[in-house]
Formats: sequence, C-alpha cells, structure tokens
Amino acid sequence: MPRIVGVDLTPLRSVSYRRLYVAGLVTSLGQQASYVTLPYQLKQITHSAFAVGAVGLVEVVPLVVGGLYGGFLADAKDRRRVIIVFELVLAILTGALVLNSVSSRPSTLVIYGCAFALAGAGALQRPSIEALNQVLVSTDLQRASATLANLRYTGASIVGPTVGGLVAVAAGPVWVYLANVATFAASLYLLGRLPHVSVTSAITRSRVVVAEGVRYLRTRPDIIGTYIIDLFAMAWAFPVGMLPFVAAHYSERFALSALYVGLPVGALLATLTSRWTHRVHHYGRAIVASAVTWGVGIALFAVATTLPLALAGLALAGGADALSGVFRSTLWNESILPEIRGRMAGIEMISYSIGPTAGQFRAGAMTVWMSLRASLALGGIGAATSVGVVALALPSLWRFDDRSDSHVAEVRRRRSYPTP
Repeated sequence: MPRIVGVDLTPLRSVSYRRLYVAGLVTSLGQQASYVTLPYQLKQITHSAFAVGAVGLVEVVPLVVGGLYGGFLADAKDRRRVIIVFELVLAILTGALVLNSVSSRPSTLVIYGCAFALAGAGALQRPSIEALNQVLVSTDLQRASATLANLRYTGASIVGPTVGGLVAVAAGPVWVYLANVATFAASLYLLGRLPHVSVTSAITRSRVVVAEGVRYLRTRPDIIGTYIIDLFAMAWAFPVGMLPFVAAHYSERFALSALYVGLPVGALLATLTSRWTHRVHHYGRAIVASAVTWGVGIALFAVATTLPLALAGLALAGGADALSGVFRSTLWNESILPEIRGRMAGIEMISYSIGPTAGQFRAGAMTVWMSLRASLALGGIGAATSVGVVALALPSLWRFDDRSDSHVAEVRRRRSYPTP
C-alpha cells in the first residue's frame, strides 16, 4: 500500500477497517464544525463569556459516567451495534439543535441539554470504536493505525472548524447542524456494512467491569502512567480557551484564526512526517519526551511577543501531542488483551477528555491573580515538570519495550488469527 509522505496506509487494505475509518472521518468533520458553532450560537444568544465557558462544565459528568459504562458496553455487547446505536442517537440530538435553531427564540436550555447528551452519547460510543479498531487491524499494524487515526483527527480539526465557523457566521448555525446530520447519515451507511465481531468476555454486571478493570490496572503501572501523563500535560497546559485573549495582544486582524489552527497544523505536520516512529520500541520514553515537549511548546507560546513565534510554540506543542497520541494508542493496542480493551478505552477517554477541561479552568482561574502570559507559561513549565516526576515514579513505563514486553507477546499469541 502506498504512503502519504511518512504515513503507512497499509491498514486501509482491510475493507472493514477502511469503512470504519471513513465513517469516523465523515463524522469528525461534521462534529468539529458543530463544535465551534455551538459556543458561537451561545455567544450570539447570551453575549456572556461565562455562559459559553459553562458548556465545558456541563459535559464533565456525562464524559466520566459515559466513558466508564461505555467501556463495559464495548466488552459485553456487539461493538458494531453499540457504535451504530449511539451514532443514531448523536444524529437525533444534532437534529434537535437544528429544530432549536430555526425557532424564533432559540433556547439556551436546549443547547445545554444537547451538549450534555451529545457528550454522554459520544462517551458511550467511543470505547467500542477504539476496541473495534484494535480487532480490525493486525498487531504489527497498530502503530500505522494510530498514525492514521491522528491524521484523520488533525485533518478534521483543521477543516471542520474552519468551514463550520465560516458557515455559521455567513449563513447561520442551522446550516452547520444540518450538514452534521448529513454526515451522520453517511457514516451510518458505512457502519451498517461492518462485520459483527464476537466478544469473548462474559460480562453481565457493570460492577464486575469496575472490579476487573481496577484489578488489571494494578498489574499495569505502565498503562496507568500513560493516563496520568496525558492528564497532567493537559490539565497544566491546555491553552485553547485563552486563545481569544492572547490574540488581543497582537495587531494582526487574523491572529485569532491563526492561533486556532496552530495546534492542529503542528499535529498534522508531525503525523505526515512520522515514518521514523517505526524505529522506536521504547514507547514509554517516547510518550514522556513528547509530553515534556508539549509543555515546552506551550511555554514558548506564552512568552512569545510576536505572532509567528507564538504559532511556532503552538505548532511544536501540537506536533508533540500528536506523537504522544501515536505512541499511547500503539502501546494500548499492542499490549492490552482484546477482551478487556473496551474497559480500558473507557478509562482512556476519561483521562484525555477531562484534562483539557481542567486545563482551561486552571488557565482562566490563575489569570485572575497573575498575568495571562504568566499563567500560560507556568502551565507549560508545570506540565513538563509533572511529566518528569511521573516518569521517575513509574519506571516500568520508562522501561517498556515492545520487543520484550510480556503483555505484547501475549496479545500477539492470542491474536494469531486473520483479522476481519
């Protein structure tokens, strides 16, 4: 299979994986467009920064609860069916946003309610997607699959918000939501053609899931380390919520738009040139180095006095985050048994969903009693430092080597059968 620069496209040879991948790409484009439209619509209705920021708080509980229970569903039920059911729920909820937008007085309560429900439905669905991805791709192609997933996410993160923002301003939020409903319809068609994948675990009660998940994590401090590192990196140094305030420091009229694409552009460049990652076997060290670089990039962004330097800092951070994501996903998919993969994916989703929310709150709260630049710079330094502490506290993560790790060997032994 050919490559796009440094991205191995071999996993796309699998018809089933290709359908799941394209369905995810189509859905991501629509959801990213709606992601920027929902706060824009709230701003137009309320003219309140607090009202817009409150969306993040509304989404926290459904993300946590949905992630945990979604992990149970991924291991106990037909993953294909779970994905389709919640894709349909997401489409219906987006349809509710359409109806609310065409009313004479759009309701903020409906917007908050839909944001709450969308976060929950997405959290319930995501572990099944992650677990099915693992099954549809052979063990030796998990890193290529993780890179492709990053390419899909970063591409959607650039195109979706750009198009969504333009359409929302020029034509109104309703047209963005309608387009998102159309993307769900397209993805449902592709998802309906996926194979049924049997699940080997005999799970009947959610409390059993929690017990087994906790028991498994106690034996895998390396995996715990990947969760903590991502959580600390984001909680200390997630800058997106502060970008409108940072943009005000620069004279360029396009500063805000440029800052918004800084992180995803860096991630895209890192993904497109990631062929070298196939020579890396110590995934834990790569994760630590990437997370430290993320903190350095955010600190550089914070102290930059010119827009190009600020963009360079964001691009450095975005690229590091993308590489961290590649190595984390590869470690998880290569070393976690398929029958427990869904439950672990639920916990993973919580770790990388709560971090940005906490990071936005931290940056905003600390800006109250220190300057914006100081708050962001301290966050970058805190991220790099805390990641270093975690690496010292969990040496098993630092030592992880896919060539000698017993968990990787066991997954390969269990998966010595053709992929669908």
